[in-house]
Amino acid sequence: MTIQGSARQPVTELDARYSSALNPRPGADKVTATEWSEALRLLDAAEIFWLSTVRDDGRLHVTPVIAAQHDGVLYFSTGPTEQKAKNLAHDAHCALTTGRNSLTEGMDVIVEGRAEKVADPAVLENMIAAYEAKYGPHITSSEGTFHGISDGIRQGGVAVFALAPATAYGFGREQGVYSHTRWTF
Repeated sequence: MTIQGSARQPVTELDARYSSALNPRPGADKVTATEWSEALRLLDAAEIFWLSTVRDDGRLHVTPVIAAQHDGVLYFSTGPTEQKAKNLAHDAHCALTTGRNSLTEGMDVIVEGRAEKVADPAVLENMIAAYEAKYGPHITSSEGTFHGISDGIRQGGVAVFALAPATAYGFGREQGVYSHTRWTF
C-alpha cells in the first residue's frame, strides 16, 4: 500500500458561488481561498470527526470517530466488525468532516477520498504516535477513554484506515462573511 500525503500539494481555489463574493457584505471583497496549511492546522486541532460511509444497500452511515493527521494523511480506527469497517470493505469512498457548530464563526473542513486499511507496522507506529500526541491522556492514561487502543492496534484487534485527501472543502464563516475553498489533489 502506498499512502501519499503532504508531499502532494493541492490546487486551491475559492468557489465564489458559495462565498460572500457573490453576496456582498462588509468585508466580502476581501474573501480569499484558505491555504491548505490552515486546513491541516484545523484538522490537527479537531478532536471529533464525523465519518461518512456507504452501506452495501446504498444507505449512508455517519458516525463520530477520533482521527489524527500524519504527513498529510488522516488516520482513524474502528473495531474490525463495526458497521464503518464493513462499509469500507465494500466501498472505500468516504468523507471525514469536522468543524464548528456556528453560523458566524469558524471553518468546517471536509476531506473526501478512499480509505485504505493499514497493515504496515511502521505506518501503524506513526499513527499510534500521532494519536498519542494528539489525544494524550485519553489514550495514554489508564483512566483514559481510549486507553489500550495502542496495544489493540499493534495486536490487530483494532482496524486502522488511512485517508489521503482526493478532494477537500473548507467552509469558512467570520461575522457573516462566508468562504468556500476547494482543494483538489
